[in-house]
Amino acid sequence: MGELLLNNEVAIRLGFFSAIFALMAGWEVLAPRRTGQVKRRLRWPSNLGIVVFNTLLLRFIMPATAIALALASESADWGLLQQFDLPLWLACALAIICLDLAIYLQHILFHAVPMLWRLHRMHHTDLAFDVTTGARFHPLEIILSMIIKLMVIAALGPPAVAVLIFEVLLNTLAMFNHANARLPLGLDKVLRRAIVTPDMHRVHHSVIPHEANSNFGFNLSLWDRAFGTYCAQPEKGHQEMDIGISAFRTERDLMLDKMLLQPFKNSADNYSINKSH
Repeated sequence: MGELLLNNEVAIRLGFFSAIFALMAGWEVLAPRRTGQVKRRLRWPSNLGIVVFNTLLLRFIMPATAIALALASESADWGLLQQFDLPLWLACALAIICLDLAIYLQHILFHAVPMLWRLHRMHHTDLAFDVTTGARFHPLEIILSMIIKLMVIAALGPPAVAVLIFEVLLNTLAMFNHANARLPLGLDKVLRRAIVTPDMHRVHHSVIPHEANSNFGFNLSLWDRAFGTYCAQPEKGHQEMDIGISAFRTERDLMLDKMLLQPFKNSADNYSINKSH
């Protein structure tokens, strides 16, 4: 089973990514939530370019994947979950929940610490909000995030299949909740009781600081409700709200070279979590 997962991990993840990306991109065309956004031709080459760059960089710098570490943990009985004789379904469920909580807490950390915010803010400087925004992360943040994820996996000792499921869920729901796609309001209300919807996460990309410092979840919506970081709707409404941050608002800032340099430009010291206007 372990060898099968390792041998097919890339194909499984690439297959899900391609299928969900195509589905979300088509949905955005057929039923957009916001109109009049900055055009795709100005944003997509850089947003998709950074995805390719990050993928190749991780493969080169950190060839050992999260699934490989989980398999090693299973073999050596490392980690918390390996100390209990749990049914596979329960171990997987607990692992996915714990990994999702770790991502939520990491997200808050990247907003709360100025040096980490410098890395993370590239994700927020997109001037529109769509499926490509969900994969727009600075390479240094990607590397640091992978290190944190590996540390959590080493401590937790999750089943390898749970790690694969979580990785697929994370990529799938990140594309879903960043999509510029219209959901019926009633369906959105029901779905966001369990998972993060596009309308819920869009608030997090508001230019208004107290809105940007809310709705940190990527998968499960319960963490924001449980820890008091939930914001139901943006003050200006979804059509009129401004996306991005105030420091980088030109079309030139959307280009790949400028994106890569953003952590080293402007000050981040005056940005703190839950800062008001």
